[in-house]
Amino acid sequence: MADEPDPTVAGADATALDAYSRTIIAVAESVTPHVASVRMERGSGSAVTFTDDGFLLTNAHVVGRGTGGAVVFADGSESSFEVIGADPLSDLAVLAARGSAPGAAWLGDADTLVVGQLVVAVGSPLGLAGSVTAGVVSATGRSFPVGAGRATRVIEDVIQTDAALNPGNSGGALADSAGRVIGINTAVAGVGLGLAIPINPTTRRIIGTLLNHGRVRRAYLGIVSAPTPLPAPIARRTGQRAGMRIVDIVAGGPADRAGLRVGDLVLSVGRIAVTDAQGIQRQLFAEMIGQPMPITVLRNGAMVDVIAVPTELTGV
Repeated sequence: MADEPDPTVAGADATALDAYSRTIIAVAESVTPHVASVRMERGSGSAVTFTDDGFLLTNAHVVGRGTGGAVVFADGSESSFEVIGADPLSDLAVLAARGSAPGAAWLGDADTLVVGQLVVAVGSPLGLAGSVTAGVVSATGRSFPVGAGRATRVIEDVIQTDAALNPGNSGGALADSAGRVIGINTAVAGVGLGLAIPINPTTRRIIGTLLNHGRVRRAYLGIVSAPTPLPAPIARRTGQRAGMRIVDIVAGGPADRAGLRVGDLVLSVGRIAVTDAQGIQRQLFAEMIGQPMPITVLRNGAMVDVIAVPTELTGV
């Protein structure tokens, strides 16, 4: 016969579960009204209101080359929308609802996230509006390549989470335990790998540019990198604790032509030290297109300087 459970332990577990449940419920109640199901002629996804006058955020890959469609909110209200602009490099797009829409969701700052932190995903997987999943931040500062026809692009500085994401979650909200939207979920990496585009100063600049100009001219290097601690002697010499290890290079891209290699540890870009993907991404705006950009890497224990000339991201 199995021993009876200790009621003291069982009570403690129930209390912990209730606290966890209350947090998820509160976040779901706060965020769900601001998340819409996006319906277009050739696809679907989710979107999040981020202004009080009907502008929404979603993924660039959700809208593709489309110009409009319909959004349906959790309360059943529906509105047509127009695509204001999309930026494939960040996988963000801005929509404008042409009818009534809920007010803005509360946006946070993903730069404050720590690994292991509770997050909640809200979206419309398979068209099921208001679906909620929960998990933790598995990693930050990820980057990965995504194929688009014959072109390849690299999405930088994404959040990795174990919150379940399925087709239709793309463009939905990733929120922290306070109900602040700190990411826009993206499912382009495939089922089983939860990723989200962070809401931070760099992406806020992208969003603002999309609102004002409808597109973002982006400089492009074509590297996939991951944060890596520096060897102690190099850390003492440079005064920085981490760099960005190149794990993949887009063939024929600016980084490839400049002679950068997989395994190089990037220390600085444009003479500015980088310790995360955002450190690289924040420099790759229109003003750097076609301009020589010095990049210092650690290669086989030695510092190597190369000059890359970023191109404009086109054709995706």
